[in-house]
Amino acid sequence: MLFAIASTVPSQFSSRFTQPMPRQASSPHRVHRIADQIQRDLSELIPRELRDPRIGLVTIADVQLTPDYAHARIFFTVLGGEPEHVAAALNERAGYLHSLLFKRLRIHTVPTLHFVFDQSTSKASDMNALIAQAVANTAKDD
Repeated sequence: MLFAIASTVPSQFSSRFTQPMPRQASSPHRVHRIADQIQRDLSELIPRELRDPRIGLVTIADVQLTPDYAHARIFFTVLGGEPEHVAAALNERAGYLHSLLFKRLRIHTVPTLHFVFDQSTSKASDMNALIAQAVANTAKDD
């Protein structure tokens, strides 16, 4: 008897309930706020929770999130260590850091963490060296 009642629902309503609702894109401000919070939390968690000798003094430079919060690219700089070894150590411990972030953040999906060495500081120092060299060469010519 119930089946007969359910089948009498007009077809204009039945398709509305069977098809998934389109997901709204999240606000760019919210993505930025969550990326900033992840940056602050990781800056605090890495030196306190990770006791890996391969990880030197790590600074989290930037966090880039995908719009669906599934993945986060974490850009870092390091003092006192090889960037490749530090990136490998951080990526090995990414699951542990993910679980710590899950306890701190109040969002439904905590992104998968991918650590990448930030080369912008080394490129900036190379540019400064080139500028200093150009200034020195022009001073010699005068």
